[in-house]
Amino acid sequence: MTDKVVAARLVWGPAHDDICGLLEGNPTDVAGVVARLTQLQECLDQVPPLLGSNPLADFNKLYRTITASVLDRLNTNRFRDPEFLAMLDVEFAKRYFDALRFWSVTSQECPRVWGVIFKRIDGPDVRALPSAVAGVNAHINFDLPFALISTFEQLNLAPVDDSDQHADYLQVNDIFAHAIPDLRRGYLDKIQLLIDTMNGDLDDWWQGEMVEYTRNVAWRNAQKLWGVRHDPVSVARERDRLDEFSSLIGRLLLSPLGTFLQ
Repeated sequence: MTDKVVAARLVWGPAHDDICGLLEGNPTDVAGVVARLTQLQECLDQVPPLLGSNPLADFNKLYRTITASVLDRLNTNRFRDPEFLAMLDVEFAKRYFDALRFWSVTSQECPRVWGVIFKRIDGPDVRALPSAVAGVNAHINFDLPFALISTFEQLNLAPVDDSDQHADYLQVNDIFAHAIPDLRRGYLDKIQLLIDTMNGDLDDWWQGEMVEYTRNVAWRNAQKLWGVRHDPVSVARERDRLDEFSSLIGRLLLSPLGTFLQ
């Protein structure tokens, strides 16, 4: 057994083989993404020592809920360009699964921002809400711009404001806005729920605003990348910048400061 496999087993513990087997290949449609996230949740809930409360399990649960809502809207013809939205969802998920795959074999290709979360799998314990938000930070601030570029290239389109694709992209903000109240309260204990009730809708509002702002920034970053997509040096420079920035945010979210999110 190689040192790399031994190191990976220390990360995923008894769930290592199941997680690695699950990560072979990538889903090709949104239903497949939801199924993969569901199976992955079962595996992550077995990772010691924190089991279902580890940071990645907290994020994966939120990600599965949002993706299931996207699938529901696709199935009910709620998007102007369903081909675009479905492909974007798959390309987006691929980056999360790739990061997991790289980490499983201790590859240097794993983005630093995801490493920030993966390193906390075995503790110390981190509260659920900052953990979920740290995953959202990694997936939106780092993964999303590159998923957009890949999607637009495959469809021979461009990231243009006021297009059908942009309208569909913004519609996902509505999914977050509707899901955030129940999702956030699902991460709180009894005392936190009492404080949350006293705050009324304020916490839901600002967290919804932050998601919308972050996704708008990701769209702008995709437009910036689109202009240099044929220049490998510029793309690599932008990738490194986004990885460094989102890693800093992730470390802050998983630090004691993250408790202020609750």
